[in-house]
Amino acid sequence: MNDKVERVKAILRDMESVLVAYSGGVDSTLLLKLAYDVLGERARAVTTVSSTLPDYELAAAKAIAQQIGARYVVLDKHEMEDERFLANTPDRCYFCKASVCQQLMTYAQQEGYNYVIDGSNADDTGDYRPGARAAREYGMRSPLQEAGITKAEVRALAHELGLPNWDKPALACLASRIPYGDPITAAKLTQIGRAEGVLRDLGLRQYRVRHHGDVARIEVAYADFDVILAHRESIIAAFKALGYAYVALDLVGFRSGSMNEVMGKIGRE
Repeated sequence: MNDKVERVKAILRDMESVLVAYSGGVDSTLLLKLAYDVLGERARAVTTVSSTLPDYELAAAKAIAQQIGARYVVLDKHEMEDERFLANTPDRCYFCKASVCQQLMTYAQQEGYNYVIDGSNADDTGDYRPGARAAREYGMRSPLQEAGITKAEVRALAHELGLPNWDKPALACLASRIPYGDPITAAKLTQIGRAEGVLRDLGLRQYRVRHHGDVARIEVAYADFDVILAHRESIIAAFKALGYAYVALDLVGFRSGSMNEVMGKIGRE
């Protein structure tokens, strides 16, 4: 693994200056840490925010960037103004990522950074990832992926470097909770975010609230089913207050990208 880390550092040195697309997740945090260690002030973190990102995630991202010592900026992103994104087709992530890439590339050019980089790792080649296609088209680089660093290695390295979010569960944007074909609205995103906040307040770390109209489908790990059932009445009351008529627990349990399980029925890109 040390060889891979040295490869990442060599890539960063060759780049000379970078703008790190930083979400506050473990992948982009590790990349930011390595970039700052190699390039210092020539590495800056940037987070693009909108209603698809919960407020507490932004606060956590800011705190960790400050801990690392890197320069940090927050930019408003504009996918909620893009009708193609709001239509919520299977290419939703492509349109969002393309808009963000264009924004970051423009900012990098204005501020004098040679490259925009993201935290994609070697395992980020499966499932359905139209956003990765947009990143490639806009010339965004992924040093962790280029060096062959896997997700498990990302976590191990982050732990070794003392990064506080080394074991943080993966987080996808709130729009991923809405089935393809169901239009995205700010009201739905707010409803989902507040519903997931209810689960977060119970101490759960890995969860999703999938939005199916007036039905909220809760995904948690099987080991956390007891927590949900123990707080069943309070969860139902809170979700109903948010506008859900029905609250369901998915017996399959949590799995990342579960909305893509119907892709064979609606077609791929």
